[in-house]
Amino acid sequence: MEKRTLGNSGLGVSRIGLGTMTWGRDTDEHEAADQLRSYLDAGGSFIDTAAIYGDGDSERVIAGFLGSLVPRSELTIATKAGLSHPGGVRTINNSRGSLIADLDASLNRLGTSYVDLWQIHAWDENIPLEETLSALDYAVNSGRARYVGVSNFNGWQLARSATMQNPLFGKSAITSIQSEYSLLNRSIERDVLPAADATGVGVIAWSPLGRGVLSGKYRSGLPSDSRGASPHYSSFIAPYLDQRARTIVDATMVAAQGLGYSPIEVSLAWVRDTPGIASAIVGARTGAQLRGVLTVEEIALPIQVRQALDDISANSI
Repeated sequence: MEKRTLGNSGLGVSRIGLGTMTWGRDTDEHEAADQLRSYLDAGGSFIDTAAIYGDGDSERVIAGFLGSLVPRSELTIATKAGLSHPGGVRTINNSRGSLIADLDASLNRLGTSYVDLWQIHAWDENIPLEETLSALDYAVNSGRARYVGVSNFNGWQLARSATMQNPLFGKSAITSIQSEYSLLNRSIERDVLPAADATGVGVIAWSPLGRGVLSGKYRSGLPSDSRGASPHYSSFIAPYLDQRARTIVDATMVAAQGLGYSPIEVSLAWVRDTPGIASAIVGARTGAQLRGVLTVEEIALPIQVRQALDDISANSI
């Protein structure tokens, strides 16, 4: 699998990353191990998690594979901090103390002394940005993180953060931003992609399959074994089940049929090869599903097909 450099940094990441949001909750250890083996066999090495995933269970599952399935040194591990759901309420806390506590807890669950990429999970309007960014400097200077980034920031938030973290001032540079991006949601093209390009920050796309909707499995309703039918993810999927999304899904399926590919391959290849995207994070419930996704490494979309998909999904910007 091809590797790409993340922004202006020296960190190389697989252009398809392995997402682990369901590990430890909807995906048990055996299925997770099957996924990781398949991913490694495909040449991948970039694995993405977060402190909040499964209330830490995702990181615990990953820890069980380090050394047994893969040497720690052969994985690029990214995690995130600052987001939690106490009592079921989405809560952001980017205070220095809270972020560092999250990082230390993540390292303990992962069973490692460092992560390759540590990211602030979301913007916090209640904490001064200077305080939040000081946690990034601490993480790098203490050896807990090799590189640092942000997630789910908009364009001006990214530009301000990257500017304040200029390494010329002795700061730890913002290496990456992780943002949602797919044919169903192209909003980062308005401000995030231009800001990332201007500041030398690499972009990692999450949910490149439109939260699974671009697979086409929701065209006739909610399959009982799908994330859309899961109590954890039903509200997450719902915004992409409207008529606008159906039009884009239908066009993607037509393109896939014409090329002899799956709609998943077409959707993921479109994101992966968008200028400015360093890596696209994909997740799956089973190893079989993941293997079906990883076949995207064998294809590239014809320019005419890409342009047609650009046109039909323009209202997603």
